[in-house]
Amino acid sequence: MQGYIHQLESFGCADGPGSRFIIFFSGCPLRCKYCHNPDTWKMTDGKLYTSDELVKEAMSCKEYWGKKGGITVSGGEPLFQIDFLIELLTKFKALGVNTCIDTAGAPFVKEGEWFEKFKKLMEVTDLLLMDIKHINEEEHVKLTGKTGKNIREMFYYLDEIKKPIWIRHVLVPGITDKEEYLIQTRDFIRTLHNVERVEILPYHGLGAIKYKDLGIEYALKDLESPTVESVKKAREILECEKYTKWQQ
Repeated sequence: MQGYIHQLESFGCADGPGSRFIIFFSGCPLRCKYCHNPDTWKMTDGKLYTSDELVKEAMSCKEYWGKKGGITVSGGEPLFQIDFLIELLTKFKALGVNTCIDTAGAPFVKEGEWFEKFKKLMEVTDLLLMDIKHINEEEHVKLTGKTGKNIREMFYYLDEIKKPIWIRHVLVPGITDKEEYLIQTRDFIRTLHNVERVEILPYHGLGAIKYKDLGIEYALKDLESPTVESVKKAREILECEKYTKWQQ
């Protein structure tokens, strides 16, 4: 089996515990207005790799991972290539590697063949980094182009099976930084029992140049990053300091 891969990063320290080898998958069904990697949207724009090639590449960096490190698959959206992802993580787990998936959850459905595959995938996954794009359904559709109902269902399922997650929330001025939305997001997080970490990621427009190169209009081109004060307030509302089961 082969998978479309956008990029490999041999040393990452912000995508899971410890030092990580990061595999960025190509392909994503969402079109988030603030996405800084539009070059990952099309699956076939990536380079084809076999799972053995990726395992060999990652394991050559193992000595730098330490006790907490391992591999993280990101994107794009890795769940978009779930068959290849299962094969890849199964091989890593057989080698005793800590496995992490960075996902927005957009392909999730709690039924049928895909869900059976997802359950199998969770058997070889140690941790998930989950985005909350927007807690309001109407605003979620405006922001990403897709519903968030199935994504919330994925959160509840991961809680049900007690699979550890870290939650990330991009703070976008005028879109996700409104106090009412932050409070609703906090209340949603409080319903979960498997959350180990909550992070605020301040919006930035550093990916705008990629849109220009790809001939795509960047919807947030005139938007500035949130202030230090607004980030601090968001962290307080989302109770980021409360989730301290894991320390970097």
